[in-house]
Amino acid sequence: MFGLSKSELAIFNKLNTPIKIQDFLDLLPINFETTGFTYLSPRRVWRERKAHCLEGALLAAAVLWFHGEEPLLLDLKTTDEDQDHVIALYQRHGYWGAISKTNHASLRFRDPIYRNIRELVLSYFHEYFTNETGEKTLRSYSRPFNLKKFGEVWITTEENLDEIAGALDQSRHFPIIPQVNKKFIRPASQLERQAGGLMDWPA
Repeated sequence: MFGLSKSELAIFNKLNTPIKIQDFLDLLPINFETTGFTYLSPRRVWRERKAHCLEGALLAAAVLWFHGEEPLLLDLKTTDEDQDHVIALYQRHGYWGAISKTNHASLRFRDPIYRNIRELVLSYFHEYFTNETGEKTLRSYSRPFNLKKFGEVWITTEENLDEIAGALDQSRHFPIIPQVNKKFIRPASQLERQAGGLMDWPA
């Protein structure tokens, strides 16, 4: 299936729940892209044993698809002072959850308790801030982005997945903050910023 090798099939078979997928991603070192921007395929993530958020989300989506679910990504856009984030979506009994690869204490896994995509996205708002100023930076989110439109080759290709990254970035996004309430947003406190500085993998 998907042109996977025996070892890849074994790991895909083993990761048969969102929790198992998340546990696997948590063990992977962060891809710091020390030699330039990458968009590694799931095959390359497995082989190179590293991933950043988009690469982790792609692997999670591929595994979910392997187990009969839709391969869905969601893009979270921020201000220029911060970095966007990508998560993989899943549903259980009509409720949304998310699988997320991150190096920080926040922006992680979400249990399937959210009635709609906006509810899920808003669960990331409070945790998304710059450690320098505490400014909350999350501004918009995409529709669920189905990877089936790209066929199956992205799962095992040796090429960077620039086309998928670009299409996700350019897809329609929806604003989060009502403009009339923007001035009422409180920065993260010093304690929250200290907690936000915790990392799994030191740079």
